Amino acid sequence: MSAGHVILLVEDNSIDEELTLRSLRRNKIANEVVVARDGAAALDYLFARGAHAGRDQAELPQIVLLDLNLPKVGGLDVLRAIRSNERTKLLPVVILTSSKEDQDLLEGYELGANSYIVKPVDFTQFAEAVRQLGIYWLVLNQHPPASA
Repeated sequence: MSAGHVILLVEDNSIDEELTLRSLRRNKIANEVVVARDGAAALDYLFARGAHAGRDQAELPQIVLLDLNLPKVGGLDVLRAIRSNERTKLLPVVILTSSKEDQDLLEGYELGANSYIVKPVDFTQFAEAVRQLGIYWLVLNQHPPASA
């Protein structure tokens, strides 16, 4: 499967990771999901370094689902790095977080997040949010051409 069909899930909470993966499967979203459990691992994947040094860095995921409260490198710093790189600056990034803080919301959008979703506590609501997210970002949304 080409990396263009990959979802990069950046999530350090194993329960939220499993809920997201389960919701994607339940909603028949068959994209490969690469999980990065901290911000440094996400940046290593995106920029093909560290454990991902052999990966073709020209192949980007279709979308990044980004938690904010991450070890090593915080989610907002990951977003800042994505937007400051010519190759990744147009990559769709959806912040998927438990933070309802106005400052996080504002800074996320100021740094170029495409969307900000607060994780519902209830699994049924969470599964529905992931379903809608999948339909919009993976099916309906038109991505910029690779040469952009």
